[in-house]
Amino acid sequence: MEQYHALLRQILDQGVVKGDRTGTGTKSVFGHQSRYDLSAGFPLMTTKKVYMKGVIHELLWFIAGDTNIAYLVRNGVNIWNEWPFQNYLIQQGLVESLPKHGQAWKEELKAFVERIKTDNDFAQKWGELGPVYGRQWRNFEGVDQLSKALDMIQNTPNSRRIIVSAWNPPEIDKMAKAGLPPCHTLFQFYVANNKLSCQLYQRSADVFLGVPFNIASYALLTHMIAQVCGLGIGEFVHTLGDAHLYSNHFDQAKEQLCRDFRPLPRLTLNASVTDLFAFTFEDIVIEDYNPHPAIKAPIAV
Repeated sequence: MEQYHALLRQILDQGVVKGDRTGTGTKSVFGHQSRYDLSAGFPLMTTKKVYMKGVIHELLWFIAGDTNIAYLVRNGVNIWNEWPFQNYLIQQGLVESLPKHGQAWKEELKAFVERIKTDNDFAQKWGELGPVYGRQWRNFEGVDQLSKALDMIQNTPNSRRIIVSAWNPPEIDKMAKAGLPPCHTLFQFYVANNKLSCQLYQRSADVFLGVPFNIASYALLTHMIAQVCGLGIGEFVHTLGDAHLYSNHFDQAKEQLCRDFRPLPRLTLNASVTDLFAFTFEDIVIEDYNPHPAIKAPIAV
């Protein structure tokens, strides 16, 4: 993951200081690309532990076309909770009385998540994020883009139109429940020498917290699709627009840069699965993952 460390250093040393939507402040560079040879090992960060359980469940959630956090929280994945919770506070007029990340706010968030887990009506109303990734992948104005991409990979593999877009301008404002429009905006597949590659364009990249997660997610998706389409595995190409470190992640990034690299883990998929939409959590196994400990950092919401 030398490429990732090089990006951290570039932002710390050369990044432009910019304000941002969250008010946190960032250092940012624009236009960056990394390439990962997926046949050389699964590109899961080893200089800090990445929450692979969250990666897998979130990807399965996207693939299913789901946009409600209920599936995630009921499987112990809480990475999307703060966005619908903050929307809930706004709608209930509680923002001023519950300052973000204060103790009372944290207790209210815990109660909110518990209700999502146990109360279906509450979950249906307040756990919905709007037409975010899963909706656009599977039902973009009535088009199942992911199924169409699978068909093209299998039947017209030389096509230059094997694209899935999450950026749907007429529905951007409807994604307000999630707090922001899609960061990973579109991805494209490429078949050559009987191998499948994927390129992701990400308009906005939280390099410390988000990017390691995104790399693992799209690498996993590429492996899954390659298997069901009977192809070998090629590259994951990650193209970033605004690549930034939040100001409250600088120290954590410096800590990570002091750590040594360890061997990449291996991904094993259940070989009997031949339908992308039939994969379950148990069908996906990461082996020989021995990372340095996780480094905690706050999410900018």
